[in-house]
Amino acid sequence: MVATASAQAGEQGWSSRTAFILAAVGAAVGLGNIWRFPTLAGENGGGAFVLVYLVCVLLIGLPLMLSEFVVGRAGQSDAIGSVQRVADESRVSRRWSIFGGIEILAGFLILSFYSVVAGWVLYYIWLSGGDFFGNLFAGEALRGAFSDLGQDAVSGMMGDLFASPGRLILVHALFMTATIAIVASGVHDGIEKAATWLMPAFFFLLLGITIYGAFTGDFGRAVTFMFTPDFSKLTAPVMNEALGQAFFSLSLASGALITYGAYVARDVNLAPTAATISLADTAVALIAGLMIFPIVFAVGLDPSVGPALIFQSLPVAFQTMPGGSLIGLLFFVLIFFAALTSSISLLEGPTAWAIDRFGLRRPAAAVMLGLGAFVIGIACALGYNVWADVRPLGFWDIFADADILDTIDGFTGKLMLPLAGLLMSIFVGWKADRRLVEVQTGLSGGLFVLWRFLVAWLCPIAVALILLFGLFPQLLG
Repeated sequence: MVATASAQAGEQGWSSRTAFILAAVGAAVGLGNIWRFPTLAGENGGGAFVLVYLVCVLLIGLPLMLSEFVVGRAGQSDAIGSVQRVADESRVSRRWSIFGGIEILAGFLILSFYSVVAGWVLYYIWLSGGDFFGNLFAGEALRGAFSDLGQDAVSGMMGDLFASPGRLILVHALFMTATIAIVASGVHDGIEKAATWLMPAFFFLLLGITIYGAFTGDFGRAVTFMFTPDFSKLTAPVMNEALGQAFFSLSLASGALITYGAYVARDVNLAPTAATISLADTAVALIAGLMIFPIVFAVGLDPSVGPALIFQSLPVAFQTMPGGSLIGLLFFVLIFFAALTSSISLLEGPTAWAIDRFGLRRPAAAVMLGLGAFVIGIACALGYNVWADVRPLGFWDIFADADILDTIDGFTGKLMLPLAGLLMSIFVGWKADRRLVEVQTGLSGGLFVLWRFLVAWLCPIAVALILLFGLFPQLLG
C-alpha cells in the first residue's frame, strides 16, 4: 500500500531531475550560506576554516545527504513513514523511525525562529527600497545607501527593529504567510514553481553583486583571506565549527531531504544528483564570501564582527559605495530568496507528515503547522523586547544566557539535528538492507563500498563529535 505522501509524489512530484535539484539546492541554500558561513569564516580566520569546511562537506555532508535521499525514495513517504518502510523491508525495528520524528520536530522548531530572522531581511528590504527609490526620484540613484544618515544611525537600525514588537511580528507574519502559501499550493504547483523561479534569480543576483564587489571592493584581499590557510588558526574549536557548518548548511536532519527524496522519480540517479546539490550549495557559500568580504575589506570593516556583519556592518559599507542604494536593496532581496526556499522545505517536512498521519488536505496541513510555527516565532520576537529577560533553559549552562530565539536555535542545532543525524547514519550504515540501499544510490563496486564506509564509520564519529562538543563545549578547551 502506497502512503499518502508517496501518492502525492506520483501525482505531482518533481517534473524532472532539474526541478528536484533546484528545489533541493533551495532547501540547502539559505541564511546558513549567506549569513552564517561568512560570519564563521570571518570569526575563524578565513582560509583554514574554509579548507576544513570543504573536506567535511565532501566526506561527511555529501554521504549523509545521499543517505537521506535514499531513505526518502525507498520509503516513499514523510520522514517517519519512510524510515518505517525501510525498516520493514530491512527486517529491523520500526523504532528507528524516532530519528525521522526528531527531524520533523526540529524542522518545525527551526522554521519558527527562521521566519523571525527572515523577517529582519524583509524589514531591510523595506528600508533599502525606500532609500533607493527616494534617491531615484531625486535624480541621485547612484548615491550610497542611507547616505543621509550617520554610521551610528545605520548600525542602529537593527536596534530600532528589535525595540518594536509590532514591527518584528509584522515582518515575521509576512514571511510566514509567503511560506505557507507556497507549500499549500503543492509539490509541483507550489514548491517546484517557486524553486524554478527563485533559484535562477538568486544565482543571477549572487553573481551580479559578487562582480560588483570584485570591481569596487578589495577582491584580492578577500581571495587571500578565504583561500590562504593560516594553519596556526586551525584549533579544535575552529575545526568543530567547520564540521558543524558542513552538516547544517546542507539542510541535513531537518526532515526536508527525506521528504524531497520521496518525490523523486525512480529513473533519477541519486548519487550524482546529491553530488550536484552539494557542489551547488558549497559554491554558494564560497561565492557569498567573495561577495561580502571585498566590500568589508574595502571600507575597513572587521570581518570577525560576527552575526552583526550582514545587518549592521554591510549597510554601513553600502553608505560609501557608488550605487550603494541599489546594491543594498538587491543584496537583501538575494537573502530573502535564499531564506524563502529554505523555509519552504522546513514546512514541507511537517506538512507531509500531517497529510500521512492524519489524512489532512495539503492546504489545511500547511496552514495549521505554519500557524503553529508562527505562534512560537512570536515568542522569539518578543524575546528581544517584552520578554528580553526570559531564559527558557537558564538552568542549563550552555543556555544560561540565551534568549528565547537563541534557546530554540541552540537546542535544535546542538541536540536535535546532530542526534537525528547520528541515528540516521547508523541506520543507513548498519541496519538498512544492503541491497535495498545499493539499488537506491545508483552506486556500485568500489564507490558503493566507499560511500557505505563513510556513512557507517566516519559520519557517526563526526556527528557524535558535533553532538558532544555542542553539549559540552568546555571539552574543546
